[in-house]
Amino acid sequence: QVQLVESGGGLVQPGGSLTLSCTASGSIFSGRDQNWYRQAPGKQRELVATISRGGRTNYADSVKDRFLISRDEAKNMVYLQMHSLKPEDTAVYYCNTVYLGIDRWGQGTQVTVSS
Repeated sequence: QVQLVESGGGLVQPGGSLTLSCTASGSIFSGRDQNWYRQAPGKQRELVATISRGGRTNYADSVKDRFLISRDEAKNMVYLQMHSLKPEDTAVYYCNTVYLGIDRWGQGTQVTVSS
């Protein structure tokens, strides 16, 4: 069974940093795009960052120049480094990939930015 598991969330003060990790059961990241999404209370889930199978990255305008997505295929890991965090970054963050034509999601990890 394919599983994605996120970790690394927590409470951080504005201006702080966090690094989220996503691990997969099996080598499902190889040759595929991976995404980080987030969902704040009362809002729709939004795409935050993408790393393509070729390593190209894209970011939502709201996080550009503050977040960095990366991947370690050998470890089946995807990361999201988050810097200069703002209260509006508060959300549950989800790792996502498409495997065998099906969207795969983790359970999410809560990030709260507050003083």
